[in-house]
Amino acid sequence: MPEITKIVITGGPCAGKSTAISWVQNAFTQMGYSVLFVPETATELITGGVAPWTCGTNCDYQKCQMKLQIEKEKIFCEAAETMAAEKVLIVCDRGALDNKAYMNELEFASVLRAIGTNEVELRDHYDAVFHLVTAAKGAVEFYSTANNTARTETVEEAAAMDDKLISAWTGHPHFRVIDNSSDFENKMRRLISEISSFLGEPEPFEIERKYLIEYPDISWLENEPNCQRIEIIQTYLKSNADEEVRVRQRGCNGNYIYFKTVKKKVSDIKRVEVEKRLSQSEYLTLLMEADTTKRQIRKTRYCLTYKGQYFEIDIYPFWDDKAIAEIELSDENAEIVFPSQIKVIKEVTEDESYKNASLAKI
Repeated sequence: MPEITKIVITGGPCAGKSTAISWVQNAFTQMGYSVLFVPETATELITGGVAPWTCGTNCDYQKCQMKLQIEKEKIFCEAAETMAAEKVLIVCDRGALDNKAYMNELEFASVLRAIGTNEVELRDHYDAVFHLVTAAKGAVEFYSTANNTARTETVEEAAAMDDKLISAWTGHPHFRVIDNSSDFENKMRRLISEISSFLGEPEPFEIERKYLIEYPDISWLENEPNCQRIEIIQTYLKSNADEEVRVRQRGCNGNYIYFKTVKKKVSDIKRVEVEKRLSQSEYLTLLMEADTTKRQIRKTRYCLTYKGQYFEIDIYPFWDDKAIAEIELSDENAEIVFPSQIKVIKEVTEDESYKNASLAKI
């Protein structure tokens, strides 16, 4: 069976998704991937006459769209499993959680019940999510509705929808925002760079900066629309001296997904990291290989999207005066801009004592 990776390319109206798909096709076909594209479901339905304004209610429409989206993805995954290719990249033109941005909380809860799933599973069953910011934010002169008959938003509506989409996907373990800080061609190059970095092309490097911060205002975090609380239990497994192996339970409100991660250090801020999704039974089996010289790490993580950056703020039960803020980068020299509410004490990227593996030592 080929190695299959499923990613989402999403974004606000007139963000460049159609062009991005062409760039992704060219770039990753050259890297040896068989690239499959799941077409945008909303455009298919709306141009076919099925829309929020033709169905009984918006909730009725959203149920139809989400069911079709999920079934289409299943078909593409089943097809990918039959292919002779070594690596298959499935690219979803928008993912199922995009629908959340078009519903209120009651409608979203109703749709989840109707399709028998939960938000954690719906969000995190994709391997990575890449959000292209609408031209209505930072490139207004290029905003247009002419190239998509299903697009009806004004500039103001497009910017507001972009914010809602970012909020909907915040909390995913691999979420990246590609803004309009460069011209359009370089925006596409940055997207390809971010996807390449995630896929480990040419090597699976993780570039991470870590900061010790003052204990944050939890009420501020929980009321931020672009912030999501995640519960994490991390267990270290027996491993060789030059690598770190862990399993992680991740989710909230009783809904969880599971991962196994293997890390090898390359430099102080660069590591080779390979992550694999686990079933619950696989996770429970691997717990039997726990390193008994290390305690289990339990923490509450707040995933925060701010000015196109994706922060992970970890709150530990044994600290009441400080916390850890991390950010993953595709460029070692990228500038980091913190929200004013986050008070940095110092950078601890190279300080072994603040790594989870050290905090887990008994």
